[in-house]
Amino acid sequence: MDLKDLYQEIILDHGKNPRNLGKFDNYNKDEDIAFEGHGCAISMASASIMTDMVRGKEEKEVKEIVADFIGMIKEKDSLETNILKDDEKTKLMSLSGVKQYPMRVKCATLSWHTLTSALDNSDQVVKTEE
Repeated sequence: MDLKDLYQEIILDHGKNPRNLGKFDNYNKDEDIAFEGHGCAISMASASIMTDMVRGKEEKEVKEIVADFIGMIKEKDSLETNILKDDEKTKLMSLSGVKQYPMRVKCATLSWHTLTSALDNSDQVVKTEE
């Protein structure tokens, strides 16, 4: 299986079978995502992968992962963080192909911007544009 096929398989799996849907027990931040579990496959896959990546991590680590992901999805060729294991980086890199499609970048980053908003205790409407 080549890398492109692996990436597609990861996205399809997380899009069809999203992990961590709903609120965690003992959560300490709260933010609503507009698609409420009914978004496009890229949004669903990205949110699912994101929750797998940040679960159990310290806030400082989460912010580093988010910044690295947003940078990768918009401009960089790879992830730079050392916080993630190789298999976790592979999952995140599966979304790297969406940078070729600007509207899909918005889909892929929506949950990440929402997470940032929750971490910052922002009451602003989350936007995917900077």
